Order: sequence, then structure tokens, then C-alpha cells
Amino acid sequence: MLDAFSKVVEQADRKGNYLSGDEINALSALVADSNKRLDIVNRLTSNASSIVANAYRALVAERPQIFNAGGACFHNRNQAACIRDLGFILRYVTYSVLAGDGSVMDDRCLNGLRETYQALGTPGDAVASGIQKMKDAAIAIANDSKGITKGDCSQLIAELASYFDRAASAVV
Repeated sequence: MLDAFSKVVEQADRKGNYLSGDEINALSALVADSNKRLDIVNRLTSNASSIVANAYRALVAERPQIFNAGGACFHNRNQAACIRDLGFILRYVTYSVLAGDGSVMDDRCLNGLRETYQALGTPGDAVASGIQKMKDAAIAIANDSKGITKGDCSQLIAELASYFDRAASAVV
């Protein structure tokens, strides 16, 4: 996993170049937003169990056929795996927000996930729906202005949303 700094340096080094002004400005913006990033990660981490549990409950209500007898997530073991996987995805989203880069999520969480769900007979669109529910909750929590570093967080919220979107598209 490369954080945003390492990635920029590695790319410049491969080309044999110094960092450009645009690259330095982008890294400066990342540093300026670091407290906001930490606030978002802290909030998501502190609320992880409720984000996952509520997304799971909403998914069960939305798609009961998957969780009823004969459905892909009927057995307790499969239901626990569903909750576990949603938790893994949320955890890797927080890593991505902190690093300012989604490659860790791609490499360690999403790579091969679609194929795994296909092999298990779990509908990818149902998993994507659960991820969308977590995204909605995470954005609401991250957007709460109480006790968070002041300033415009719209770019970070968009980045946060993009990591959930990336995860959802990886399972469909």
C-alpha cells in the first residue's frame, strides 16, 4: 500500500523528475485536510458497528428472499459472513480515507471479491446495496458538523463516497 505521498514520489522518481508544482500543491492540500481526514476516520471507526448493523438490517428488510430459507444468506454462518464482509469493506474505506488513496482497498479487500460472491451464489447487487446503505450512513456521520475540524469538507466527502462507490462496483 502506498499513501498519497509515497505514490507521488514513486511516480516522479520513475520518471526521473522532481515533484511538479501541481504535485506539491496537491500534497499540501492533503496535509491541510489531515485533521478533517482524521475526524472522518475517527467518526466512522467509532460508529462502525452501528453503520454495519444498520446496513445489514436494512438489507434484510429490502431483500428478505436472500435471507429466507433457500437464499444465499439463509444460514447463520452466511449471515455472519455478510456482516463481517460489510465490516471489512467499511474498515478498508477508512484506511483509504486516511491514506488519501484507495489502492489498499483494491489490493486487500476488493480484489477477487466479485468472484467469491459469485461462487457462493450471493447476488452482487445485494452486496452493492448494503455498501450503498453504509455509504449513506457514513456520509451522514461525516457531515455532522458537531465536534469536527471546521472548514469545507465537500471534497473529502466526495472522496469518501468514491471509495464506497468503488467497493459497490467491484461486487456487481
